[in-house]
Amino acid sequence: MKGPLSLNIGDTVQMRKPHPCGGDTWRVVRVGADIGLRCLTCERKVLLPRSECERRIKRIVAQATPDQAPSAGARREQES
Repeated sequence: MKGPLSLNIGDTVQMRKPHPCGGDTWRVVRVGADIGLRCLTCERKVLLPRSECERRIKRIVAQATPDQAPSAGARREQES
């Protein structure tokens, strides 16, 4: 059995099915028991349980580098 998928804030992932807006690429904005994703096409934000999110991810398009990941304070402002 594999462990949880290694996702970090700022990663870009491609989902198996497209969003109703037509986009299939998402940016990870929250990591924990639930994964927060923001559509790169329409900027819609969704929150999925980790197990469901990992099942729906087709591939990781881009990993976030440490300098791309927002600080804790900026993260709180961004999610509001």
